[in-house]
Amino acid sequence: MRVVIAEDHVILRDGMVELLTGRGCEVVATTGTPEGLHDAVRAHRPDVVIVDIRMPPSFTDEGIRAAERLRADHPDLGVLVFSQHAEPAWATRLLATGAHGAGYLLKERVAAVSQFVDALHRVATGGTALDPEIVDKMMRGGRRRLDRLTGRERQVLELMAQGYSNRSIAARLVVTERAVEKHAAAIFGKFELPSTDTDNRRVKAVVTYLTEVGA
Repeated sequence: MRVVIAEDHVILRDGMVELLTGRGCEVVATTGTPEGLHDAVRAHRPDVVIVDIRMPPSFTDEGIRAAERLRADHPDLGVLVFSQHAEPAWATRLLATGAHGAGYLLKERVAAVSQFVDALHRVATGGTALDPEIVDKMMRGGRRRLDRLTGRERQVLELMAQGYSNRSIAARLVVTERAVEKHAAAIFGKFELPSTDTDNRRVKAVVTYLTEVGA
C-alpha cells in the first residue's frame, strides 16, 4: 500500500512514517502543506493519503479543503483525514460526495496501531473509517429519519458508518451475520433507499445517516 502523509507536525509525521513502514506500507512522500500534498499525489500516485485538517497557512480547515479537492480530482484515491478535534461537520463535508474511500480519525488513534493501520487499509480499498467519537457525536445529534430506527438498527448503522463489514458487525454485537443483514435491510427500507446493489445502498445509508445527524 502506497501512502502520502500531509502533516505539518514533524514529530507526528516521522512517527507515522516509522509506524507504517514497520507494518509493510510504503510511504512514498511526506509534506506539511496542502500544495505539497497535491504535488505528491500527482507525482507518486499513492493508494491513500493521510491529511491533517489544520495545516498552514491559517491552521483552520486547509486539510479538509485539500481532501475535498483530492476526492474530486482523484476519485479512486483513499483519503483519511486526521484531527485533534471531533467535528461532525468536517466529516459531513468529507463524505458529501459519497463514503467510498474516505475516513476521519482523531490523532490519538495512532497509538492503537492495529486499529489505525486497519482503518487505513479500509480507506485505501474503497471502504469507510470514521472515528467512534465522531459517530457518537453524530448519533446523539440525530433526528428525523434516524428516529424511525430501533436501538439495534442504530447500532448496526453506527458500525456501518465506521466502515465495518456485516461479518465484523456481527462479531462486535454477538449476533449472526444473517441478523445483521436483516437489520441492514430494515435500515434501507426506513431510509426509503431504492432497491439497487447492496454496496450502493450501504453507502447511501451511511451518507443519509451523516446528513441527518450533521444537519
